[in-house]
Amino acid sequence: MSTTGLRTTCADLAGRSFHLVGVGGAGMSVVALLLAERGAQVSGSDAARGRVLESLRARGVRVEVGHDAHHVPAQATVVVSTAIKEDNPELVVARSRGQEVIHRSQALALAAAGRDFVAVAGAHGKTTTSGMLAQALSEAGQDPSFAVGGVVRALGSGARLGSGRAFVAEADESDRSFLNYAPAIELVTNVEPDHLDSYGSTEAFEQAFADFADRLVPGGVLIACSDDPGALRLARRAGQGGARVITFGTGGPGDLPGGELVGEAHVGVEITARRADSTSAVLRRWTAGPAGAQGTEPVDLELALPGDHVVLDAAGAWAAGLELGVGAQEMARALGAFTGTGRRFEDRGEADGVRVVDDYAHHPTEIEALLRTARGVAADRGGRLLVLFQPHLFSRTRAFAERFGAALGRADLVVVAPVYPAREVAEDFPGVSGLTVAEQVPGGRGQYVADREEAAERLARQARRGDLVLTVGAGDVTELADVVLTRLRAREA
Repeated sequence: MSTTGLRTTCADLAGRSFHLVGVGGAGMSVVALLLAERGAQVSGSDAARGRVLESLRARGVRVEVGHDAHHVPAQATVVVSTAIKEDNPELVVARSRGQEVIHRSQALALAAAGRDFVAVAGAHGKTTTSGMLAQALSEAGQDPSFAVGGVVRALGSGARLGSGRAFVAEADESDRSFLNYAPAIELVTNVEPDHLDSYGSTEAFEQAFADFADRLVPGGVLIACSDDPGALRLARRAGQGGARVITFGTGGPGDLPGGELVGEAHVGVEITARRADSTSAVLRRWTAGPAGAQGTEPVDLELALPGDHVVLDAAGAWAAGLELGVGAQEMARALGAFTGTGRRFEDRGEADGVRVVDDYAHHPTEIEALLRTARGVAADRGGRLLVLFQPHLFSRTRAFAERFGAALGRADLVVVAPVYPAREVAEDFPGVSGLTVAEQVPGGRGQYVADREEAAERLARQARRGDLVLTVGAGDVTELADVVLTRLRAREA
């Protein structure tokens, strides 16, 4: 590729100071670690205590609990996310002093300066795909830098500054912050409408991805999933505009709408075996030739995780690895070592014969894919599938209630907890609650419980030996997995 720029060193940010407001968030904590690794003085604050703050302290980041103007160093560049309101006392004092205020994505771009930026985007699948790519490149000896919105289990972190040329980052479309990057490689898992409270329409959402594709550096490449209609439309548009494009998806190029290559190549993936804890597949790269599309020799892929959606993520990561100079067989072997990221089908324990798994899924398509996989795992155990679901955002709950109900209908029993509001307030969404979703679960299998801990207790009381219990959502539902396990252990005693 012709995208490698001048390298920078960890000392680039020495002498600079950064203060991150809301440093305990998944994206912000990663940026804090990367800035610190590049030699900056880093501090931050968050509204509540938690394991993330303790981990940051252990890595040398000065962290305060609560938001207070006194926490902000006068010389610091203040880093915020879209979730930080203008009346936050730390942001207020920074603006009153005339301090530099930048978005989290801009801070991440600073940390990535001088490397080949690989931006992984999509409404869902980007954490798994970016974590998978980061670990595989590490396994292949490339020592990448990475910033992933979850802990890559085998690497023990969601962020690291490596010595290699690649910087793999999860690129957030929710607030258009992915438009602050200038990637050498863009890997798009899907373009399925979400965050419509911000975008307003499907057309506006897709236009943001088109603008993202336009951010590629000269010689860069867009790698897009052809199984997703929105991503395929993006690939066609980018190709027509002169960008390098590679697609990936199930089947060969003849299976694409129109039956022809979109761009310069297509990575086809065929699943050959599905198991409760692993998946086998075959990968092949197709390019245009005089007699039509020509494929390379097939490459076996053995993943240590279940799920068709995970195989698709791996196909995209494999294509990106080839672009970064890793051999086809070597990249497939490296992907086989991936064991997942935190809160993606993460085992939390087993008690009284009930297995408890936690997952971050918070969009209907993600939940459908998760439950399709979980249904197979539950069947292998000879038990039922029980779900504790916490909707994330009132706006998303209102927009997708019917689709949430249909996706959750794959479970035998669903207990819905109150909506996790994040940046929203309930008063702005009258009539929207967890009940909005529970009523949409078919067959009367949805129950709404207005207290989150009681919701966990109710699900635990109904679980029996052999069952698989999932705690699902992007909020603090992950804490309820421990509530379920505690209840099950008490029943064992």
